[in-house]
Amino acid sequence: MKELIYSRNAVYETLRAKRRDVFKIELADNVQIKGRLAEIMALAAQRKIQVLKAPRARLDKIHEHNQGIIAEVSGYPYSDIVDILDLAKKQNEQPFILLLDSLNDPQNFGTLIRTAEATGVHGVVIPLAHTVEVTPAVVNASSGASEHLLVARSNLSQAIDALKEENIWVVGLDQNGETIGDATQRHLRGAVALVVGGEGEGIRQLTRAKCDIVLKLPMRGQVESLNAAVAGSVALYLAYLARNGG
Repeated sequence: MKELIYSRNAVYETLRAKRRDVFKIELADNVQIKGRLAEIMALAAQRKIQVLKAPRARLDKIHEHNQGIIAEVSGYPYSDIVDILDLAKKQNEQPFILLLDSLNDPQNFGTLIRTAEATGVHGVVIPLAHTVEVTPAVVNASSGASEHLLVARSNLSQAIDALKEENIWVVGLDQNGETIGDATQRHLRGAVALVVGGEGEGIRQLTRAKCDIVLKLPMRGQVESLNAAVAGSVALYLAYLARNGG
């Protein structure tokens, strides 16, 4: 299945990651080839990818935020949990995994992918159904980070069981958990899988029951909670610091 990736960073990272076939690239006829576009043209030339000029109006019909470029590519190459664990082993690191329970907003998903890639997460696991997938909108929202990160689709309950068999501590993030602090931050060290729930309902009860512990972010302000992307991103960085002695 072919997809249309849009925006300069998304196309650039797709080319750089080399995980997808790129069939052709279309440039708006009024763009100047400099900066990121010049880098894209250099990568396209290396891979002998066809580059065509097209009216801006044509690209705008595909997506209004195209930034003057569209790439026709193969579908997203999903991985599996074994690939994620193998990557951690190859890098000689304790597994660091993000599980998303029924996340539905592409912007939130893209933000979490971008943070996960930045914090050294070895892979992301999403459910088989009732969740957003890695669509072009998610690639754009992640600024192309999705192209460098392993994403697996799995039955979440079975995935958690498999991770526990590998001695990975499963930590849920939910407003009804214990506050992350001196007494609880130790749960974010070592081999850890962080579970972030969907917008609104958070972690489903079945998933929550599978977690070894459920934690929440400390909150001092008047707002009761943060959205999934912000809360998950903060928790990923707390885990990153805990795993690296911070």
